[in-house]
Amino acid sequence: MKWEPRRIRVGDWTVTALTDGFMRLDGGSMWGVVPKSIWAGMTPPDDDNTILLALRPFLAERGDDKVVIEVGIGDRWEEKWRSIYKIDRTTTLVDALGAVGVAPEDVTHVVASHCHFDHIGAQVTEREGELVPLFPNARHFAPEVEIAIAKDPGHVRRASYRPEDVVPIEEAGLLEGYAGDAELLEGLRVHEAGGHSDDVHVVTLNEDGEGDTAIFWADVVPTTHHVQPPYIMAYDIDVVRSFESRSRWLERAASEGWIGLFYHDPDEPFGRIRRDGKRYRFERVA
Repeated sequence: MKWEPRRIRVGDWTVTALTDGFMRLDGGSMWGVVPKSIWAGMTPPDDDNTILLALRPFLAERGDDKVVIEVGIGDRWEEKWRSIYKIDRTTTLVDALGAVGVAPEDVTHVVASHCHFDHIGAQVTEREGELVPLFPNARHFAPEVEIAIAKDPGHVRRASYRPEDVVPIEEAGLLEGYAGDAELLEGLRVHEAGGHSDDVHVVTLNEDGEGDTAIFWADVVPTTHHVQPPYIMAYDIDVVRSFESRSRWLERAASEGWIGLFYHDPDEPFGRIRRDGKRYRFERVA
């Protein structure tokens, strides 16, 4: 699948949809209790029941600020796991940044919504046998709770977290934890939206400024097809909390006409969620 950068304007920010490739996960797990007869038409499965998922970082630029929101899965994977997750990094995050004239050294901030490996793995790379930050000059932000879990995930969460995705950033003095709702820099905020993981957040741009507001959905709304509140992944650790959070944020985004940034949708990086009677529908943004 050929990648090309796509951009939108959000207040003073220019937001570019990047890529760190694709992966495949079990469709039933991605859709939870939703019957396959419903989700298969929206996200067609392969013969092994897996569905295609994007790994889509976003670059938000404003003046001297070059912010990468979520970084992708990275390249530190044994062949066994590349095969299990069907990781395809034909175009990597570094490739995508280079295509829009940005080097890793130019990035000023990296923002993580949570610390699952498919969302932060690319922030660490291997050079001369050592694990080092890919973005050596960037302040890295992640939820405090998620950082702690990533460093010591325990048996239940070990499948989703890797200490080596955060420890090299912390040892380099580049990692900053946040808690609750916070403004990480002017015009960029994070908001609690737990349920998928212990402390997943959504990220907003230009929430109080003139013009459009954007919301990075992380795994709260992983694709443009997951826009109904009950469409909850089996990966979510707290279904009740997830439903409450998704209901609240979907309603706010729809009522205020926010532009969504979708991390896992293989086709659409941008779009609004609109009310359609008692349900919601996705509306593409050019």
